[in-house]
Amino acid sequence: MTSLPEDFKALLTESAGPERARTVQEALEAPPSVSVRLNPAKLRECPFPDATPVPWSPYGYLLKERPVFTLDPFFHAGCYYVQDTSAMYVGHIFRQVTDFLQPGCQVLDLCAAPGGKTTDLAASLRERFGDAFHLVANEVMRNRYSILCSNVETWGDPCVSTVSRDPSAFGDAPLFDVILADVPCSGEGMFRKDAQAVAEWSLKTVEFCAARSRRILSDIWPTLRPGGILLYSTCTFNHFENDDTVEWIARELGADVLPLPDFPPVTATRLGQVLLPGLVPGEGQYVAALRKQGDSSVCTGTFQRTRTAPKPASVCTTGSRCTPDAPLVNVDRETALRYLHGDAVVLPEDAPLGPVTIGFQGQALGPGKNLGKRCNNLYPKAKRIKMDIR
Repeated sequence: MTSLPEDFKALLTESAGPERARTVQEALEAPPSVSVRLNPAKLRECPFPDATPVPWSPYGYLLKERPVFTLDPFFHAGCYYVQDTSAMYVGHIFRQVTDFLQPGCQVLDLCAAPGGKTTDLAASLRERFGDAFHLVANEVMRNRYSILCSNVETWGDPCVSTVSRDPSAFGDAPLFDVILADVPCSGEGMFRKDAQAVAEWSLKTVEFCAARSRRILSDIWPTLRPGGILLYSTCTFNHFENDDTVEWIARELGADVLPLPDFPPVTATRLGQVLLPGLVPGEGQYVAALRKQGDSSVCTGTFQRTRTAPKPASVCTTGSRCTPDAPLVNVDRETALRYLHGDAVVLPEDAPLGPVTIGFQGQALGPGKNLGKRCNNLYPKAKRIKMDIR
């Protein structure tokens, strides 16, 4: 890894304390961990041997080594999402502070790409409310928005919408019961995985990111209902972007900071909690929860869906309104990978002719048209495996 900036070391020591700062710096020299979070609507048992459960995620597992996910049909079927264990902690806090939610609730993931936290929240909401919720996943950056759409579509929950709007474009109507703002930050918590984040870091970047976060939160604040919850998170360590910004939200926007339950080895800060590499197996993550001041309001409107995922019904097996519209035909792993690669495949002799859904061990992969001697491959070109599958 690129050498850590001296200013970063000093700021880390100021924010986390000397002993924890040394632990973090040592951990950043070690290889990153790898973990997955299951989609409980599709898969309840971890398919990876010797995986260790993540304490704060009911469906998270820490793996001993990194498999080739691209060559796993379950990955393409949306049976799990590859997500850092520390990032899963935001979902844990969401579950801790949203007992007040009722069927029909509306939740916004404001800075959602690539979709890890979106799918975590979707799984939690589906476990509680079935189809009776609406989760809006927003990403303003168009190149990242396409990634978000693909991941949400693969996950396959019909109650998740994807949109691309600047926070200022959401208007003033208080539509959302909960907003998750995992804001763009200086990325200190990702140094182990992203050498570019190290190279681009500076005190000026920290200052810029803190100011940008406050602009984002000011713009979106009117859409949070009085009494609603803001989950604020970053993947950085410094107090300027973390506790200082939470303090600013409470003072300037009108919110009460909620106490979070202790969860060793997660580290408590003045106003939130931070996960520090070396103390936890994953990367860096900060989270705090605030309740908007004012009496809880009734719904004043419904967010208009502009794009709802998933589009191809054949990709989705989640939810009562999302049943594949063509018979599911299970194939073996080799055939599944050739299908995902975009190759023509031959289905079992007893497979019905015409439109079919190609599946692997009961999990839908995508559409095809069985002609008998061959099956036309209708798997989306943008999703096809690019690497050698042999």
